[in-house]
Amino acid sequence: MIEVQLLAVQAIGETFAGANLNEILRHIWQANTRLTLQQRGAIQDIAYGTLRHYGQIDAILHQLLNKPVQLKPLHYLLAIALYQLCFSKTPVYAIVDHAVSSSRKITRNPGAAGLINAVLRNFMRQRTSLLDQIKTNEVARYSYPQWWIDKLHQQYPRNYEAILLAGNEHPTMMLRINTLYTSVGHYQALLAAQGIDSEWLWGNALRLARPVAVEKLPGFSEGLATVQDAGAQLAAPLLDAGAGMRVLDACAAPGGKSTHLAELVKDIELTVLDKHEARLVRLTENFSRLKITDYQLLCGDAMHPSQWWDGQLYDRILADVPCSASGVVSRHPDIKWLRKPSDTDNFAQTQTTILNALWPLLQQGGKLLYATCSVFNEENNLVAEKFLSTHQDASRLPCFHATTDNGQLLPGARHDGFFYALFRKN
Repeated sequence: MIEVQLLAVQAIGETFAGANLNEILRHIWQANTRLTLQQRGAIQDIAYGTLRHYGQIDAILHQLLNKPVQLKPLHYLLAIALYQLCFSKTPVYAIVDHAVSSSRKITRNPGAAGLINAVLRNFMRQRTSLLDQIKTNEVARYSYPQWWIDKLHQQYPRNYEAILLAGNEHPTMMLRINTLYTSVGHYQALLAAQGIDSEWLWGNALRLARPVAVEKLPGFSEGLATVQDAGAQLAAPLLDAGAGMRVLDACAAPGGKSTHLAELVKDIELTVLDKHEARLVRLTENFSRLKITDYQLLCGDAMHPSQWWDGQLYDRILADVPCSASGVVSRHPDIKWLRKPSDTDNFAQTQTTILNALWPLLQQGGKLLYATCSVFNEENNLVAEKFLSTHQDASRLPCFHATTDNGQLLPGARHDGFFYALFRKN
């Protein structure tokens, strides 16, 4: 347990230093190959859980401490121990004892162990009153930065609280069934035979009652299924590609939406583009597992088509642009604490640049689907409206599905938060 706590402290510390939590954990696994699957699961649960509830945990620490802990790793050790005390089933004495022992690994200061012990035991004695004291603190109540709460309150006055709470839920596991090789009903039967309950949502989307390791999914290595949120599975059908069409996925990695396109429509001329070579490696692995071979792979920046475009126009373009990822915080709780208020405007500039750069590559009568995994209006409808106002040859088509308002899909139990705007070149 001591090693688990210390590695979780490392993950939290590197996250607040600006790194991506998934990448941090991947590096930790590589550097600590002797870790068991159970230990990895515990580290991941503690790191994700602490970040998911960090607003509440940090507010409690402010109540318990006379002054901030100067040594950051000790502060993060207290945070993960509080998370364990609040949300895990581990016995209290084990959490406290292991945290005290972990503090001795972090610093030789003899007072550190006493501080850890006193703070955690103090919390257990005053738990109810401490939780009552922070109820009026929105950052503590919702565990988001105040600017994030204020922005959602302004943009979604009637359901901002539901959006915030959805982002703090453990995400459900969604599958996309590859109907080139099986049917949704048949795959549900395969899952049931393995004791895995599932629910059909729409299209080829299944929601599992409980997450399972992909190795336990029947036929996963043979390409029968892909892990992909049900909301993300709307992109390929909305693009409405047909056989023989020339199709571009302009920000393709890791390939979830482009492989879906290839599964839905045979004989399309598919080009997948991404500017990060490392991410293209994972993309090719996904295409290989799904036995998709008929595509062109390009490394290039969607903002600069002159560097990679061959001059032939596309019938369909998918622009799944970089964004704040504010709609998928249940899967990536580090995002809440890494984003800054200025990020949405910066992303909007990049998104507008990409749209303007890709539009000349589209055939007359062709369609371009603009997609984000954001709930912030600056990145979504405002970008779409600005694009329409500056391109007289563009019209916006309706996105028919379970969207709440003008292409915006809000996060909930059945899907993450996404935005879609479909444009046709007149």
